[in-house]
Amino acid sequence: MQGESGRVPGAPPPPVIPRAPLPFEPGRLRRWHAGTSRRQAGRMLRLLASSCARSLGAGGGARGLLPPQGTRPALGLRGLGCSLSRQASDAPRNQPPSPELVARSVGICSMMRLPVQASPEGLDAAFVGVPLDIGTSNRPGARFGPRRIREESVLLRTANPSTGALPFQSLMVADLGDVNVNLYNLQDSCRLIREAYQKIVAASCIPLTLGGDHTITYPILQAMAEKHGPVGLVHVDAHMDTADKALGEKLYHGTPFRRCVDEGLLDCKRVVQIGIRGSSTTLDTYRYSRSQGFRVVLAEDCWLKSLVPLMGEVRQQMGGKPIYISFDIDGLDPAYAPGTGTPEIAGLMPSQALEIIRGCQGLNVVGCDLVEVSPPYDPSGNTALLAANLLFEMLCALPKVTVV
Repeated sequence: MQGESGRVPGAPPPPVIPRAPLPFEPGRLRRWHAGTSRRQAGRMLRLLASSCARSLGAGGGARGLLPPQGTRPALGLRGLGCSLSRQASDAPRNQPPSPELVARSVGICSMMRLPVQASPEGLDAAFVGVPLDIGTSNRPGARFGPRRIREESVLLRTANPSTGALPFQSLMVADLGDVNVNLYNLQDSCRLIREAYQKIVAASCIPLTLGGDHTITYPILQAMAEKHGPVGLVHVDAHMDTADKALGEKLYHGTPFRRCVDEGLLDCKRVVQIGIRGSSTTLDTYRYSRSQGFRVVLAEDCWLKSLVPLMGEVRQQMGGKPIYISFDIDGLDPAYAPGTGTPEIAGLMPSQALEIIRGCQGLNVVGCDLVEVSPPYDPSGNTALLAANLLFEMLCALPKVTVV
């Protein structure tokens, strides 16, 4: 027999489980950023804890954006130590924690250890994971790309000495977690991705996407075109991804830009494909791209040379209209990026990748993605580390970023 409290009369009370100590106690808060007092730092941590709790609570199996895989809000937000920078306007902005003050092994797994946020509202830019690889035609594993890229991004810092870019002094940036894709249905996944990005774009937030296979760019560009109209495209890849179909299917990672042309999502006179190489079953994709007005730059035209002159021409071609950057990691030589699904020999070098992305600085970039990282094929993690660095470079190339 049980009483009103649900306990059996005479039974001993349940044991009290002691609460684990927090990684940072309020009395030990440090001044993580110039101009930030202890009271401000404590308030910031409480806001971060509330934000992440809402983000994780909003997931709950519902479709939409989910927090990065492996996050634990009760542990992470006290240990994350993210800071807020303050500008002349006194508007606080998210700042990744300094490794001099917060150990890199501390905190939840987010891109650059930025706060995890459920909504794009109030953000200028955001990192978004799309862990999908059911559109691949060769080696799978890109669904694990966002997680590993986030893990390797812990090494990144806040300033870009090479370009003088200080993105976190200019933009409010956060990690929006992952799109909750349907790994059993590619068409449904594309719908879910499109709907998630419609909300991001509607909030005037620029998405920087962690893929995922290259299929994901198609629904992303659907959302982009709804707001911006047909966009220009800087596409780095070993493959053109303009095939029509395979095994009877018109949607997989070899067809996204064919589908984009079909739907009028691209401004074809402002599309550049760089790093194209490898064998092909037919020359039709090469002919198709050029017939649509794409500029196709083969990998051999890039060997042993700087791509700064090329990007000068690309800048003129793109003009001031909206452009999107889509970077397939297999555009790089597999000596540098072995962790990918469809590697091709004799590709670009990382230094050339930097020249391409930095060459877009100052253009009207409305979105970016880094796709096709397959961690199982690179146990060293170097492919994901390279991807994390390229995403940081994309962030630095966005409009309104302070350059000193």
